[in-house]
Amino acid sequence: QAQLVESGGGLVQAGGSLRLSCAASGRTVSRYSMGWFRQAPGKEREFVAAISWSGASTYYADSVKGRFIISRDAAKSTQNTVYLQMNSLKPEDTAVYYCAADGAMLIQTTTPRYWGQGTQVTVSS
Repeated sequence: QAQLVESGGGLVQAGGSLRLSCAASGRTVSRYSMGWFRQAPGKEREFVAAISWSGASTYYADSVKGRFIISRDAAKSTQNTVYLQMNSLKPEDTAVYYCAADGAMLIQTTTPRYWGQGTQVTVSS
């Protein structure tokens, strides 16, 4: 099992930056691929970025490629922190951002098993 807690959301002007953090804990959390998804009002939840369990591979949605960076700190086998550095933010990035974890190799191709509670990101124009 895994418990995920996001932080770092807030209000920022277009062109600004934010860094989201996801504190993940659990006996096997270091073996999970992890990622970020987002859901804007009136829209379906969409994939944003993912990172493999080792941190060696990263994946991004086309809409954020070149602006967002996902990284992972595996200080302990039972505690990992995943970050999403968001640069050059646009109003269309406004959404609730969710951290997710799953045992699947490619988290973006499945419905992740574990989810955080979400953190709001609002980008003003």
